[in-house]
Amino acid sequence: MPRVSSAFFTIATLCGLAGMIWGSQMGTSGDHSMMPAHAHLNLLGWVTLAIMGGYYALPGAKPAVLAWVNLVLSSLGAILMAVLLPQVLTHKLSGKVMMAAEIPAILGIICFLISVISGWRKPAA
Repeated sequence: MPRVSSAFFTIATLCGLAGMIWGSQMGTSGDHSMMPAHAHLNLLGWVTLAIMGGYYALPGAKPAVLAWVNLVLSSLGAILMAVLLPQVLTHKLSGKVMMAAEIPAILGIICFLISVISGWRKPAA
């Protein structure tokens, strides 16, 4: 497996574990007010990063510098969202601060889209 795929899966698993622990904490406390932040961490961190890691491990996918840029941006976006969204939900910060998480997340998915589209140029095996 390419190192970039292993890196995606490592960060995805850490996000999944954090999301599960967070969900357990919400369940035991009965306070589900952070559910949107928990859901973002699970969906962007665990699911999306794992899918991206799986893609870069496929035969024919040529992980390059763009894959590493994708990893950094997407991971940063997911983690910042999990950190900033609770502050927004509790009205400690303005919702505008979420742009700090949204911009790297969007740029990361654009990197992934470019990687996927570039695969169309290669002849089928």
